[in-house]
Amino acid sequence: MRDYDEVTAFLGEWGPFQRLIFFLLSASIIPNGFNGMSVVFLAGTPEHRCRVPDTANLSSAWRNHSVPLRLQDGREVPHSCRRYRLAAIANFSALGLEPGRDIDLEQVEQESCLDGWEFSQDVYLSTIVTEVWQEEHPLCNHGCADWLQLPADFLRQLGDVHRVVCHRRHGPDLQLCGGLHTRFIPESPRWLISQKRFKEAEDIIHKAAKMNNVAVPGVLFESVELQELKPLKQQKVFILDLFRTRNIATITIMFLLLWMLTSVGYFALSLNSPNLHGDAYLNCFLSALIEVPAYITAWLLLRTLPRRYIIAGVLFLGGGVLLLIQLVPADYRLLSIGLVMLGKFGITSAFSMLYVFTAELYPTLVRNMAVGLTSMASRVGSIIAPYFVYLGAYNRVLPYILMGSLTVLIGIITLFFPESFGMTLPETLEEMQKVKCTDLIFRFRFGKKTRDSMDNEENPKVLITSF
Repeated sequence: MRDYDEVTAFLGEWGPFQRLIFFLLSASIIPNGFNGMSVVFLAGTPEHRCRVPDTANLSSAWRNHSVPLRLQDGREVPHSCRRYRLAAIANFSALGLEPGRDIDLEQVEQESCLDGWEFSQDVYLSTIVTEVWQEEHPLCNHGCADWLQLPADFLRQLGDVHRVVCHRRHGPDLQLCGGLHTRFIPESPRWLISQKRFKEAEDIIHKAAKMNNVAVPGVLFESVELQELKPLKQQKVFILDLFRTRNIATITIMFLLLWMLTSVGYFALSLNSPNLHGDAYLNCFLSALIEVPAYITAWLLLRTLPRRYIIAGVLFLGGGVLLLIQLVPADYRLLSIGLVMLGKFGITSAFSMLYVFTAELYPTLVRNMAVGLTSMASRVGSIIAPYFVYLGAYNRVLPYILMGSLTVLIGIITLFFPESFGMTLPETLEEMQKVKCTDLIFRFRFGKKTRDSMDNEENPKVLITSF
């Protein structure tokens, strides 16, 4: 029986039809970039300090010293979440006492920001944080304005949707509007064939042949081939089929970890770009620009080299340079930014290759389901990513140490995957079992079992792909 590639070989590999589908799919992804990274600016937290009401009876000296100072990056800056007790300093001001000369400020009682904040407009004119109506939603109960970034980052992850910020009377409200439908992109003929929808598959293949200006064979599917496919007609698959056997379950679990942790590194580095030294807009531009050579590199590597080695290689590159950041002195800021961008390069390359690698290992019946499940795991990683960014408030290099360590770890895990480069795409779950994970995992767990006994447990007809 011929496989799908043999049936459609007459279409060619890169004709006008294939190019059109490629560019349509690529164009449908462009809005996701705006949606995904807009939170960097929409939910940005400018420098801020506690607000002192204009009605407070304070002298100019006490108004200038109404907020305690704290050490940040080697310099003293106003505290973001505390101020001196307003009643106390108003009393000192009324008595004509001067701060620092007559009153030791370290001994003055402090309080939280009961009247909200004053935000710097040096970087952002307004964000969700600055525009919130503080009388209705008092931030003082949370101690610091940064808390707003948590729900804002979480909302960004709620599906593939367009987000519109609508400034209303009570501040900005997030409206979630459904994304554009890909109605102009035809269904996959390979998938239609697996679902026994031959007429629809033939129509799309005929359309592709017409666009590619090639002749269509008189008969696409022989009657004998259709008879051979009949036993598969009643076959239905569910998400639990991705865990049907030890081999498939191991591959699925490793993919879930790989997607989730790669997503953590990608989104954490993207969301952290405004926190780098220098202009926030320039850093975000460089963070986006570095993805162009990353995708080109991934495309070139996928054409010529085995999947697991190139994915592991770029992950080792990305994780390794992130671990090196802790060795860079704080004064070498440009070097740190360069290493961050190189780390983003490696992780972005790996992320883009995961789609191809995942689709090649799973059979047609569950391919969309597997990519969907692993993509969901990556959404979990992107939800976790902002918390890695927030760790930078406690230690400048801590986020990079964690991201670098996890990236190197999943690079090691990638080496345990079966190889898919140069192999025919599997059509059924039984064919997938021929692409088996390395036996090192099973030897560790079932050390006393022989290879033959393990093969018989899985499938007596399974072919082993050596590691």
